[in-house]
Amino acid sequence: MSIIPVVVLIGLLVVVIMLFGSDSLSGGSQIALLIGLAVCVLISMSVYHTPWKTFEQQMTKTMGDVSITLLILLTVGMLSGSWMISGVVPTLIYYGVQILSPQFFLVSACVICSLVSLLSGSSWTTIATIGVALLGIGNALGISEAWTAGAIVSGAYFGDKMSPLSDTTILASSSVRVDIFEHIRYMVITTVPSITITLIIFLVAGLGHGNDGALQVEQYTEGLAGTFHISLWTLLVPLITGILIARKVPSLMVLFISSILAGITAIVLQPHILSQIAGDASLSMPAAIFKGLAITYYGSTAVQTGYDALNDLVSTGGMAGMLNTIWLIICAMCYGSVMVASGMIESITRVIIKWVRTRFSLVASTVSTGLFLNLTTGDQFISIVLTADMFRDVYDKEGYEARLLSRTTEDAATVTSVLIPWNTCGMTQATVLGVPTLTYLPYCFFNILSPLTTLVIAAIGWKIKRRIKEQ
Repeated sequence: MSIIPVVVLIGLLVVVIMLFGSDSLSGGSQIALLIGLAVCVLISMSVYHTPWKTFEQQMTKTMGDVSITLLILLTVGMLSGSWMISGVVPTLIYYGVQILSPQFFLVSACVICSLVSLLSGSSWTTIATIGVALLGIGNALGISEAWTAGAIVSGAYFGDKMSPLSDTTILASSSVRVDIFEHIRYMVITTVPSITITLIIFLVAGLGHGNDGALQVEQYTEGLAGTFHISLWTLLVPLITGILIARKVPSLMVLFISSILAGITAIVLQPHILSQIAGDASLSMPAAIFKGLAITYYGSTAVQTGYDALNDLVSTGGMAGMLNTIWLIICAMCYGSVMVASGMIESITRVIIKWVRTRFSLVASTVSTGLFLNLTTGDQFISIVLTADMFRDVYDKEGYEARLLSRTTEDAATVTSVLIPWNTCGMTQATVLGVPTLTYLPYCFFNILSPLTTLVIAAIGWKIKRRIKEQ
């Protein structure tokens, strides 16, 4: 009986993916979650006579737990817009693309995508903008599209995974109630070895190439320099943000302060951009700047650079751009709440626990579940939430830290989603890059190594603490 709502949800999500494709997050997946929720409630109330009040109380508690997360997501939207328009991200891209050389193209592409994704918190945006440009440069240099796409995806998902601006990073940490920066610090243990091996592979693979073509790099630098005031002063914003993170300032405060600093930077260095965003010639310059900054924080922005790829890169969604993600989180949390309140999660987990005998088997079960949910639900957000819900009590009962679960969930669910052709991530990136998922899959070394590394670390037991002695 417990598996019925899961099967219903999976079936509905398959239909949603087929009908809506990469737009499934705009509403289809949320509806599927609500129908799955309804099936769970119907079975519980009609068969097991569970009172509605039980579900209501659990949903109220869960939503209270994630209320700060929703505020963080809104602030992330505010931050991503202000970092772009202030010139922080454009400055880093401007200098970053100039390090490209034929021999070191693959490793450079991976590093550049890592940096852009780390700063923007979005692997999708990184791949759809700078990733597309890098793919064109790789073609001009005679480098295989599969290798180039693998470097782009590896770098973009490394940055997305390690960025405090990433919605998946926020979701994985908040789902098990771990501070986001503690979550990121703990992921370093498994992520640094994975990305190091990945960079070595791309470095060795790229040494045999010796072509010369930098037209698109020049277009990027010219477009950015002609639109933004490129200045190293903008890098004070990420520097101060890094200092605040190092001093363990609460994440919501860090994001808000960084947004304000970026806004001030935009006023000082990019007033012409803010006036363009305001789009009202009748306003005085101070009023136009203020309106442009407000739109940057809460709404979508579009800046004309003269190049379509750059226009896509520097456009932002602000707080409004986070609403679909927030909607999905609310629906997913409510689905998880009724599954918990009904006892169905406990029933499913009890079956899984039978296979858990050691630390390694616990982590391996989590990895397998995250990958299985990516394969069956077709969405990394749902995979993260369901994996966290299923194993939260198991890790607590076995005496392991919650951050071990949040890290393992990210290592399993976040990075493998792009490797599955029918997953929203796999479909989107294959379409954007024009390279089939199964073609670039063997070269996404970071995405493949991440779950394997977390298994190796679990076997070794490095930095894994337990409150009780192992039996």
